[in-house]
Amino acid sequence: MKQRGLIVIDLQNEYLPTGKLPLSGIEAAVANAVRILADAREQGIPVFHIRHEFSGSEAPFFVPGTDGVNIMPAVAPAENEPVIVKNHVNSFRETDLKQRLDAQGVEEVVIIGAMSHMCVDAGVRAAADMGYPVTVLHDACATLDLTYGGVTAPAAQVHAAMMAAFEFGYASVISTDDYLARA
Repeated sequence: MKQRGLIVIDLQNEYLPTGKLPLSGIEAAVANAVRILADAREQGIPVFHIRHEFSGSEAPFFVPGTDGVNIMPAVAPAENEPVIVKNHVNSFRETDLKQRLDAQGVEEVVIIGAMSHMCVDAGVRAAADMGYPVTVLHDACATLDLTYGGVTAPAAQVHAAMMAAFEFGYASVISTDDYLARA
């Protein structure tokens, strides 16, 4: 069996209803993330937390030094779990995530977090492009409504489109329950 690693992308306070960028379904995604983290810790699966922070104080959200950039308490890193701070959408860009995965002997990754259509998307595609088999736990990810050209796509449709794209060419997409039920 390949060594698995869990990547928890941007489960930060900014995405809660009290944050500057609240996501649809974030509470349910975090509840599933709590279960996934507990399982990873119990099984000795390495966990890598990603925290998005913009480099300037003029950013509209994820402003350095604010509560919004903090990882949600429910999914706070354990003492031995690294927090990788990124300044871009892609968790691998200008970070040491790849080196940390390699140092832990990770051969396949499980990805959860936010936002499905941005940072989760970039992380999934980058990991797959680097040769990692990727599993996305769809109900441990969240996003928001998007508008383009006067058309608004509800969060559920944005999320479904992203999961379908992942499943088409980048990842296995399953539920938290199915993942936890695996032998």
